[in-house]
Amino acid sequence: MADSFRLTLAQWNPTMGDLDGNADLARRAWRTGREAGANLVALPEMFITGYNTQDLVMKPAFHTAAIAAIESLARDCADGPALAIGGPALQDGVLYNAYYILQEGRIASRVFKHHLPNETVFDEKRIYAAGAVTGPYAVDGLRIGSPICEDSWYEDVAETLAETGAQILLVPNGSPYYRQKLSHRHQIMVARVIETGLPLIYLNLVGGQDDQVFDGGSFALNPGGALALQMPLMQEATAHLDLTRTEDGWRITPSDLAPVPDAMEQDYHAMVLSLRDYLRKTGFRKVLLGLSGGIDSALVACVAVDALGPENVRCVMLPSDYTSQASLDDAETLARTLGCRYDTVPIAEGRQAITRTLAPLFEGTAPDITEENIQSRLRGLLLMAMSNKFGEMLLTTGNKSEVAVGYATIYGDMAGGYNPLKDMYKTRVFDTCRWRNTVHRDWMMGPVGAVIPQRVIDRPPSAELAPDQRDEDSLPAYSVLDGILEILVDQDGSIADCVAAGFDRADASRVEHLLYISEYKRFQSAPGTRLSKRAFWLDRRYPIANRWRDKG
Repeated sequence: MADSFRLTLAQWNPTMGDLDGNADLARRAWRTGREAGANLVALPEMFITGYNTQDLVMKPAFHTAAIAAIESLARDCADGPALAIGGPALQDGVLYNAYYILQEGRIASRVFKHHLPNETVFDEKRIYAAGAVTGPYAVDGLRIGSPICEDSWYEDVAETLAETGAQILLVPNGSPYYRQKLSHRHQIMVARVIETGLPLIYLNLVGGQDDQVFDGGSFALNPGGALALQMPLMQEATAHLDLTRTEDGWRITPSDLAPVPDAMEQDYHAMVLSLRDYLRKTGFRKVLLGLSGGIDSALVACVAVDALGPENVRCVMLPSDYTSQASLDDAETLARTLGCRYDTVPIAEGRQAITRTLAPLFEGTAPDITEENIQSRLRGLLLMAMSNKFGEMLLTTGNKSEVAVGYATIYGDMAGGYNPLKDMYKTRVFDTCRWRNTVHRDWMMGPVGAVIPQRVIDRPPSAELAPDQRDEDSLPAYSVLDGILEILVDQDGSIADCVAAGFDRADASRVEHLLYISEYKRFQSAPGTRLSKRAFWLDRRYPIANRWRDKG
């Protein structure tokens, strides 16, 4: 048996449902490994289909085609290293989440996922059967155990593999991003290494899929928990990892340690990656957005330009009678600084026509929020008309604070195909704008420097739908609102918890009421980048019709 082993890790980006394209990526990864002298080329969990498939993989025509694609890969990759790839499997008519080992033109081994996640964005217990815990497979004499993603978060699978002769652990993952996720993965995997005494390689997907972002960040640990490899976050990467047999067992030769950015940068990169992939994977190339002169649309414009390049972003100012000169100036300055197209489409004439049309019906009533919402919905109409005409996806710009309490107009400013800020609270939007003005990275396609005018950051937020309007006329101060929402939404806390944290009971009760009555809006809102464990959609599923309120 040889005393060395080379493992090629392909932290690559598959596309959901593109079986032929994903298989081509797998062939390319295999060829890369063959040229590097690898014994095994490894791809992440469910790579052949893309991940998270949700119910798509239950469709017989789909999972049958995916399995056939893997069988074809085995034949095509016969003359060279083994290939490990995730995909669905059938056994006795039962569907499993599996990891395939392809060697010498055939499927040499299959590992079935045992622990099926049934929390946050995952609902695998209704899709797959739980596989039995089995022993390791062998590649060129090296016995490898592969706990699939969730299986590595528990002791039993890794311990069984060690007890049945595994010499290393290769963990294929489809693990989506949330803030501080990488450090949590490190902690859990160090525990597996200490328990088993085996080297561990954690291989993760990268890329955006709807609201989820798979952030890569693959890594390797030697016995004792020393970090031997850290691959970059949010980027495709390939690593050739060498292992050597020693008197104390197999050890990983230390390799590159990519820098791990702070949480602010990870969030921003996640928004850029998710938007870029959402367009690429749905067939769009360009976007447009309503640029109001406010902070939220400013940040979305930056994300869009950094993701797609300024030539693919259209910013549209839709001024009304209440739009301030400061907003007009700041919006144009931002668009010019970013280098993207800037159009102005006034809504005053259209608003007057709608007001005249409704006048006979509204006679005798006082102006109220109805007239404010007409402005927002007129903007949505005009932006969607441009989206249809020019084939540009409309981006919506509401932050998590607004999405939570319904401070947005359904069929108005909520119109759009994607919302990068959907899981970012308003206070963090301000912080992120300050950060982007001082930081530039190679993966950003926008310009270097302070791209967002300081006045946009400093001015009190306003929807500008009425004279001298400010957000705090309708909502608690954002520092208060976000603090309450973090307790009620992110921590699943109570009114009593808000009071214990120092917030006013009346404010907490009001925010909770707004949170519940806005559920119907969220059901109809655009998808957006998931940045936390309690993003709106799959992480938090509440009824629309709901009279329960926390009495405190």
